[in-house]
Amino acid sequence: MQFLSPEAIEPGDAGAAGDARVPAGWPLVVDLDVVLPHANLTLEAALSELAQRSDAIFGLLAAALRGPAALKRRIAESSHFDPARLTYDPDIVAFMLKVLGEGRPVYLASDRHGGAMVSAIAQHLGVFTAWAASADGAQRNPDALSLPQSASRGFDYLGHAAAALPDGAIRITPPARKADTAIHPTGWRIWVKLLRVHQYAKNALILVPLLTAHQFGPEAIATALLAALAFSLCASSAYILNDLIDVKADRAHATKRHRPIASGAVAPARAAAAMVALLAAAIAMAAAVSLPFLGVLLAYLALTTAYSFKLKRVALIDVVTLAVLYTIRVIAGAVAIGVSMSEWLFAFSLFIFMSLALVKRYVELSARRSGERLMSRDYFADDLPTIAVLAAAAGFNAVVVFTLYISSDTVRALYSHPQSLWIGCPILMYWIARVMLLAQRGQIDDDPVIFALRDRVSWVALGAIGAILLLAI
Repeated sequence: MQFLSPEAIEPGDAGAAGDARVPAGWPLVVDLDVVLPHANLTLEAALSELAQRSDAIFGLLAAALRGPAALKRRIAESSHFDPARLTYDPDIVAFMLKVLGEGRPVYLASDRHGGAMVSAIAQHLGVFTAWAASADGAQRNPDALSLPQSASRGFDYLGHAAAALPDGAIRITPPARKADTAIHPTGWRIWVKLLRVHQYAKNALILVPLLTAHQFGPEAIATALLAALAFSLCASSAYILNDLIDVKADRAHATKRHRPIASGAVAPARAAAAMVALLAAAIAMAAAVSLPFLGVLLAYLALTTAYSFKLKRVALIDVVTLAVLYTIRVIAGAVAIGVSMSEWLFAFSLFIFMSLALVKRYVELSARRSGERLMSRDYFADDLPTIAVLAAAAGFNAVVVFTLYISSDTVRALYSHPQSLWIGCPILMYWIARVMLLAQRGQIDDDPVIFALRDRVSWVALGAIGAILLLAI
């Protein structure tokens, strides 16, 4: 790294331009890559812009098609970069604060990132006397750093070991920090958490058409299981995308801040690579099942991507989207084994999953004070009573659909003893009412579907309804 004249440097919050107004102590020059040892700023800037402007995807794709340099230049020109998304090295930041407290100026430098991003990061941290960056965000610029005349006699440099330093500069080593394995664990448990493997249980909905259509042959079961695996991998890729986009809101959340990307346990670049690999595997598996099933999977992917970028921030549209996403899983199961989707099952799924999606929002809102807005969602704490009424109404509408199904001609063609199905109605009514009651008491976490999969009473209710369906055949 080479050093230029003092004209190019930009004053920071911790000091001001000109030698007369900056601390007179021995300067410290810090390379941006040391402050952000695990960040890919190009990726972070793109995700930051997408989080604020979902339509930016088209401009980013167009730039990417023109080559890496055009993409970096496009990102460098963006005014939507949010430095609060990033995870900073706490030991380096503490060291810079210590140096600043000694009356020494601290300068931030980057020879490969544009001024807009470097300036945003410097002002966000607020510890730098001044900063300098590459004039062209698309190419490395070894002449990116300039220093005031007061530093011409020398300075400490904290950065690349291979950087060429001028006479008088002293290369120093970073302060002792915790082992990277402690800060960024990469064991299988972290990846299981990142992929949200516990959410795979939701894809058991793909197996529902096996039961409702009475398809119990080994070939149908194997096909449905492969379809469920394809959806699980696709869902994991969507979860990673959601975590990459929503990292700032996750860090402000009481429990979501512990997610691997939000906590810094997994670097965004590695998470993005895993996302692409999972999606490729899911598409390959879906194509092996059938082309119509692949079409359903891609429709699910398109909708869940739209949800991550935009729909989850629109009140009520978000819960309707969640209900549709759950219902698509049931549709996918029917398509995978080649049976027609029952209109009764479609209607029942929409209402029951709409109810659970509303319960999810109810639980999130119940932790907010009056007038407070839910982070990244278009809801306020005062919406709680309305959400509760809508959740209960949707849940009991599902029961009504079930009762109408029992009385239909369709059920008589499938079941020898359709009257037995009436026993399932009070069980379903009890379960829905219990979920609402426990949500109101604060005994359900932010995902009622996962709660149900861990709840013994829910398993007993599900087992009882399943047994009733089998006995009615």
